[in-house]
Amino acid sequence: MQLTGADIVVKSLKEEGVKHVFGYPGGAALHIYDAFHRQDDVEHILVRHEQGATHAADGYARSTGQAGVVLVTSGPGITNAITGIATAYMDSIPMVVLSGQVMKPLIGYDAFQEIDAVGISRPCVKHNFLIQNVEDIASTIKKAFHIATTGRPGPVLVDIPKDITADVAEFIYPEALEMRSFLPPRKAENSEILTAVEAILNAKKPVVYTGGGIVLADAQKPLAEFVHKLGFPCTNTLMGLGGFPHSDPQYIGMLGMHGTYEANMAMHDADLIIALGARFDDRVTGTLGNFAPDAKVIHVDIDPSVIDKNIKADIPVVADVKEVLNAFNNELQRREKDINPELIGDWWAQIKQWQSLDSLWYQHSDEVIKPQYVVQKLHEVTGGEAFVTSDVGQHQMFAAQFYGFSDTHKWINSGGLGTMGFGLPAAMGVKVAHRDADVACVTGEGSIQMCIQELATCRQYDLPVKVINLNNRYLGMVRQWQEFTYEKRYSNSYMDSLPDFVALAEAYGHVGMLIEKPADVEGALKEAFAMKDRLVFMDFITDREENVYPMIEAGKGHHEMRMRPGSKTLA
Repeated sequence: MQLTGADIVVKSLKEEGVKHVFGYPGGAALHIYDAFHRQDDVEHILVRHEQGATHAADGYARSTGQAGVVLVTSGPGITNAITGIATAYMDSIPMVVLSGQVMKPLIGYDAFQEIDAVGISRPCVKHNFLIQNVEDIASTIKKAFHIATTGRPGPVLVDIPKDITADVAEFIYPEALEMRSFLPPRKAENSEILTAVEAILNAKKPVVYTGGGIVLADAQKPLAEFVHKLGFPCTNTLMGLGGFPHSDPQYIGMLGMHGTYEANMAMHDADLIIALGARFDDRVTGTLGNFAPDAKVIHVDIDPSVIDKNIKADIPVVADVKEVLNAFNNELQRREKDINPELIGDWWAQIKQWQSLDSLWYQHSDEVIKPQYVVQKLHEVTGGEAFVTSDVGQHQMFAAQFYGFSDTHKWINSGGLGTMGFGLPAAMGVKVAHRDADVACVTGEGSIQMCIQELATCRQYDLPVKVINLNNRYLGMVRQWQEFTYEKRYSNSYMDSLPDFVALAEAYGHVGMLIEKPADVEGALKEAFAMKDRLVFMDFITDREENVYPMIEAGKGHHEMRMRPGSKTLA
């Protein structure tokens, strides 16, 4: 069957099972857009900015485990998408980005809307391609999806010159792939499993430290079995929230810069850290010289490049974390008689003493809305079952600390790059994938304005997400650092001339609510979530100077956290 390159692109997406593409048209991609118009199998979602397309595809991918797909044009189309591509890259999110390019004879001649998409994206993609011939389109798209979704996931760019989308070729979609340079994930050696289990069985102060790899690998069930078999304490990173249930008595909270006192102290005092699908990034470790001075480290990750990158691994295991956990569980089942709960009895006594401080405590007010209170009520109203996206800042940390995630794929946030503007388009992508689910975007008055134009997309495609705007009239996290580190010199962190968010939401055709009193918080949330077919923008006017605690400040270790003034202290 002879087809144009544009039709081959669309048919290739159909062969990959793609149902939705997020994008924005432009000259270099118009042949592909015309091909979309002539079919009904793949729905195109028209965003209002290319950054919104990438974040929407990202949210779609995080909530489904499938690759999100983006289509943009050349030049500013692809440069606008780079922020979202980098966001996905930092968090290992599978994504395929199709970009139009100027015609092949014009490449390198500074043609209108020409940019070196391959060169500019190279630092923030797992791989990229520049299509040279129409016959290569189908096989390249097949490779792109395979690379994006296997091993450690990530974004892959396919740049397609416009003239190639007009050329014709026979459409044959490959059933199998051969890529000598892209190897399947390594399998763990039995000797590695036995060595790790031996260390696990002899630990007196162990901590199970889990990251986003647990979510990406859908490894929550073998993780729960592993933790329960051993009786060990378990902590999640920001990216790993939901990988181990918040409600489980063996869960000691999130760790890191704004983690719980008990999680951070346990990491500092541990004699064994079992790192599963986590990469020891700086927001987790604090100052490397102070990190877990007495701990042996078992590090399990599918990507060999993260092993020994920040923290030396005593027992490295490079393999899929789900397969490794299953192997651990099988070996522990065989050696069940060697599991000795008394060995960690004193350790749990110490952890419970740390927990008694209630490090997430805050002073509730009847006069001013505390942002933590809004998130707690959000959890109550949604039963803890909502998909929650966030932007980046204090509101992100409050959502992480107080929503209480007990399932994977429900917490959607930009952890690695820390991208403001992520929350609303990500929520949009989640809602496209999960039409009947509650989807909440927890944001701030600074972040929401970066991609607020996507309210129009939500209106066009009937995406009734709920926006929880924790409005403190500051760039809250910037202000907090300025308070602690810069002697309260609040340079450019004050948000002057804010819009009337209620009127703005209504201008886009949505419902707006202004909530100024703590007594009205719960009722407003209930009313909003009862409106299943409307996007509701809730503008909560919160305490202007509320801070996120605990906090590990720059240059400090896990045992040197700044606690909230007035908190309990250990005897």
